[in-house]
This record gives sequence, C-alpha cells and structure tokens, in this order.
Amino acid sequence: QVQLVESGGGLMQAGGSLRLSCAASGRTFSIFSVGWFRQAPGKEREFVAVINWSSTITYYIDSVKGRFTISRDNGKNTVYLQMNSLKPEDTAVYYCASSHVGGSGKYENWGQGTQVTVSS
Repeated sequence: QVQLVESGGGLMQAGGSLRLSCAASGRTFSIFSVGWFRQAPGKEREFVAVINWSSTITYYIDSVKGRFTISRDNGKNTVYLQMNSLKPEDTAVYYCASSHVGGSGKYENWGQGTQVTVSS
C-alpha cells in the first residue's frame, strides 16, 4: 500500500504562484505514475498533470500548459506541482494519486487533498 499526503495549498491572488507537494510513503517501489487532479465546487474532478515515476514523461491538460510544472524529487519520494500565473478558475481542491506497476491501470491510492483558492 502507498500513502500520499498533499500540502502547499492556500490563498493566492491571480498571477501568483504556489507549489503543491505530494509525499509518498509505503510501497513506493510499486508506483508507476503520480497524477494531480482537481475538483472545483459543483464540478467533477478533472485530471491536471501526470509524471511517471522515473520522471521521463510528463503530460498536462491544455488549460495549465506553460503555467504548471510537475516534477519529482527522487530522494524524497515527493512529487511537486509548481503552479505559476494562477487564475481564479484554478480554484479547487487538488489531489494527487498513484498508479502502480501490475495494477489495473487506474489511480489506486489518493491523498486527502489540499485547497487552492485564487482571488481575482
């Protein structure tokens, strides 16, 4: 089992930056990829970005390309989401989730989420 803990959320003005962290513990050797998702009030959860555990592949949704960067600190088993040029529409609870080698292909473990609020 893998445990994921997010941190780094908060209140920021539009145009500002925040860095979210996702610390993984437990059977981290089984992780295939870590993704960031977000859910705004009244909306469905949406995928934001993903990185494979070897940090060779990243992917972003169009609305965050050029503004958000996903990365991994191998020594700390932590995945980051650097968010720049924040917009009010980025306001949401952000979650990280992991998929696993030999797993279903779905994201199996989820963190508790961290709130990001961007004011205009």
